[in-house]
Amino acid sequence: MKDKLEKKEILGLIEEITKEISQKKDSTSLLNSRAELYTKIQEHSKAINDYIAILKIEPSDKEAQVKLDMLQTIVKFVNTDIYASTNTNMDPWMD
Repeated sequence: MKDKLEKKEILGLIEEITKEISQKKDSTSLLNSRAELYTKIQEHSKAINDYIAILKIEPSDKEAQVKLDMLQTIVKFVNTDIYASTNTNMDPWMD
């Protein structure tokens, strides 16, 4: 129950921040706050989009770059199809 309530609160905060971003499109602090909230509720692709937007505004933002790299790695591993090959040990006799 607590998790649902927390997620609902986070979604409300995201909505508020999104409204503010629509008025201040170049606010990297707002984009960063929203990206962190998206990450907290595991909406990684939306967080990635926010970090990309931050880097378009401020290309030298190292923190945004590190977080972007981390999320891209997470998404890559989460989306790996473990059933694509059942031969995970690369045994030649199991083709």
